[in-house]
Amino acid sequence: MGGFELKWFVRIAVVLMMVQKILGWGKEGHYVICKIAEEYLTEDALAAVKALLPDQAEGDLAAVCSWPDEVRHHYHYRWSSPLHYVDTPDFLCNYKYCRDCHDGHGLKDRCVTGAIYNYSMQLSQGYYDLNSEKYNLTEALMFLSHFVGDVHQPLHVGFTGDLGGNSIIVRWYRRKTNLHHVWDTMIIESALKTYYKSDIMLMTQALLKNITGEWSDDVPSWEICKEMVCPNPYASESIRLACKFAYRNATPGSTLTDDYFLSRLPIVEKRLAQGGVRLADVLNRIFTKKPSVAAQ
Repeated sequence: MGGFELKWFVRIAVVLMMVQKILGWGKEGHYVICKIAEEYLTEDALAAVKALLPDQAEGDLAAVCSWPDEVRHHYHYRWSSPLHYVDTPDFLCNYKYCRDCHDGHGLKDRCVTGAIYNYSMQLSQGYYDLNSEKYNLTEALMFLSHFVGDVHQPLHVGFTGDLGGNSIIVRWYRRKTNLHHVWDTMIIESALKTYYKSDIMLMTQALLKNITGEWSDDVPSWEICKEMVCPNPYASESIRLACKFAYRNATPGSTLTDDYFLSRLPIVEKRLAQGGVRLADVLNRIFTKKPSVAAQ
């Protein structure tokens, strides 16, 4: 391979690595999060969501929760790539909005937590202003729903130096992959095959059952938020989980098998459930009509 061809190959490899970085949970993960959220929407919020969804969703938010990943390569949406994640300094295991929320060019607020603030604001300001054409509220709903999911994936708040685990090459059983992809997709795919007959609805139902059962004492703490949306605590949780569970025992070249899978699956499942419950909370705060002072 000549010098020019080698440089071209390396450049393409780097681009592909960066493209993979912006993936959130795989389709299955985003579907589960939005399905759970739909179960906890108020009547007002559910009506608002259905009114804003595009026709192809057929009234189902979960059907379009992966849309921001599907359009990320399109010319008109390339600007959205940095909004799927937030990088933190290597090995510090903490997140700070003012330090970490920027894109690769240093532009502030261009990260997943900044995007959650932005799109929740667009929906809250635009939905009740009948004369407003300032925002595309359908896109705002789909972006917000997706990014609330993304911030709950631990390696979407991963280290800058390894691109959130993208440059850590490992084997998932016999399959060569990278650590980020393991957490996006492969743990969920393995769980679906092993425990849920490859049926995403069985997995969703199991998590809904845990929310009202095994995790019921914890759920009130998931919902603590004194603002319209609270992405910073969610990001802080993710980087702590990344350090404690995602990066641990997953060094470059390692093979991850049952020990890793069985000990990390509970983390993944709880993050999917938290993402769903919190997305519902955000949408309920935005869309649930509050009685006027005169009516109280």
